[in-house]
Amino acid sequence: MESIRVCTHAGPGSEPVIRTVPWPKVGRKAALIKVGACGVCGTDLHILKGHWPKPLPWPFTLGHELGGVIVECGEEFTEDFMSKPLKVGSKVMIPPLMPCGHCYYCIHYPQTANKCLTPVYYGRYLGFDKAPHMWGGWAEYVYVDLEMLPGTKIYKLPDDMSLRLGALSEPLTSCIRAFNRASRAGGFSWGDTVVIQGSGPIGILAVAAAKEMGAGRVICVGAPEEPRLKLAREFGAEATVNIEEIRSPQERIARVREIVGGFGADLVMDCSGHPTAGPEGIEMLRDGGTYVEMGQFTDAGSIDTSWHRICTKDLNVLGSWGFTGNDLPLGVDMLYRTAGKYPWLKMQTIYPFTEEGVAQAVKDAMAMKTVKSTIVPWPELVE
Repeated sequence: MESIRVCTHAGPGSEPVIRTVPWPKVGRKAALIKVGACGVCGTDLHILKGHWPKPLPWPFTLGHELGGVIVECGEEFTEDFMSKPLKVGSKVMIPPLMPCGHCYYCIHYPQTANKCLTPVYYGRYLGFDKAPHMWGGWAEYVYVDLEMLPGTKIYKLPDDMSLRLGALSEPLTSCIRAFNRASRAGGFSWGDTVVIQGSGPIGILAVAAAKEMGAGRVICVGAPEEPRLKLAREFGAEATVNIEEIRSPQERIARVREIVGGFGADLVMDCSGHPTAGPEGIEMLRDGGTYVEMGQFTDAGSIDTSWHRICTKDLNVLGSWGFTGNDLPLGVDMLYRTAGKYPWLKMQTIYPFTEEGVAQAVKDAMAMKTVKSTIVPWPELVE
């Protein structure tokens, strides 16, 4: 068998290095997945900026938003975690956070199994030194082994689904779960007015999720106009507020309130990852509204605020961290059903799997020149 190339980073600020590893001996409960496409997530960028608050096993392979196809599997690797049959040729995705299924949260609070105490994390907590060295999506192949890592979850994609769409299923599912958190708390219902803070990939996906889940009106606050705010409108935002043009929080709050009318929005969701979004966003809400924080996946720092505003405005304030495995069908189904309704693939800017390509994908994402930088090791899989 041929050798396999994987990309590693040695630490924050380091350049990508592509290494060669041998073709693995695939175990009886294992599979080798050929990566069709893998996105560059905001979390990847924060990790490379040194913002991740926990120790990381440098060097390791980043990338967790992937769609791929099984090229080899063991005799006992026969179905995904939702009991759908798997075989060589099956299209799949791998959720990065995989609850173990047997810790305190997994057993007692399955709706918050995303807070599992001993999860499997692809693209983050599995170091390159751990054989067979293929533990992230910025690579030609990813290795999964249900015997070695029992918490691993594989999810089967529809046979005729584009692997580029499959690579969007992980971030979209995070958005869907955040809206469901609000819905279950009584803070989001059909016809509500929604403001999305942030026009990056999560913000754009949240616009589509809000529309599909029943929002009456959606407004997006972010920057830059090209390519992000323009695309937000293509995804269904009726209006956008450009933070590069309206520079003060007070002016942005006034502009959003002018757009939505009345006393403010029913729901505001932060997808920006910037700590200043919270104090600003709650002032865009009507009294009794709901604020959902899903953008602070890394510790970007604190900011002075007055909790009196939360109390006096009688707000619901919710956090949403990723998703559980059981949420995944919602994201995959939404992508599959609406493949022709939203310009999903226009989100993605494609980069080759080379050291220069990976470095440029990261650089362009950090500079907000792209919405979703996407690394494609095998172009023939996504054409």
